[in-house]
Amino acid sequence: MSEAPYCTFQTLSLSEAVSTTPSKFLGGATVIQQRNLVEQVADYLTQAIISQRFAPGERLSEMQLARDLGVSRAPVREAARLLESRGLLVSQPRRGFFVRALDAGELNDVFDLRLCLERHALARLVTVFDAEKERALRRQIDIICNAATGDSDSRKIEEDLAFHRMVIAYADNRRLLKAFDDISHELRLCIALIGKTHADPDSIATSHWALLDALASGDPARCREAIDYHIGVARDYVVKGIGEA
Repeated sequence: MSEAPYCTFQTLSLSEAVSTTPSKFLGGATVIQQRNLVEQVADYLTQAIISQRFAPGERLSEMQLARDLGVSRAPVREAARLLESRGLLVSQPRRGFFVRALDAGELNDVFDLRLCLERHALARLVTVFDAEKERALRRQIDIICNAATGDSDSRKIEEDLAFHRMVIAYADNRRLLKAFDDISHELRLCIALIGKTHADPDSIATSHWALLDALASGDPARCREAIDYHIGVARDYVVKGIGEA
């Protein structure tokens, strides 16, 4: 079996953004700057994975990434570990890090958990839903619809995810929000797969109106039906895409 090719991308001057500035708090400042650099590398890798510039199963070369980004290998390694903890990369002993390839079973697990979280969030939110929350969610759907007409895939994904996070946040349960945030990176992969298998991005965007209408109705049963359909359709598209890959 041939080894997966290393991934490469264009050089970015990340190091310029985190240059070390002398200070009487030099030790602490250096730690902060190093952490900022790790986060920058992690953010860049996340976008590259979500946009599938790095394909599922592809091996990442620390040396090549460090060279392309103009940084040392240490922040690249730390960023890779961070992304492994977020479910975007997997590591293999003596081989390094690989882009995680979700199979149908894993995707179903993610969607099952997402459905549980969003069902509960809507059940809580519908009891306290008001005009202010409705206006905010309506504005976010408008943003999603505008992004669908020409923005980058990563922007579409972030705006879609932002709507669902707002719903969770409005449910006013910090544990619920933390659980959603914990799977948010895997959800980005799932939403990206929906975009790859769904021919009409406008219909993906406008499908959020049904959720808002259900909340505005004040009917918990209608909210449950709306979220079951919304996430069920998304699950079908993703699993279909995995099956055709």
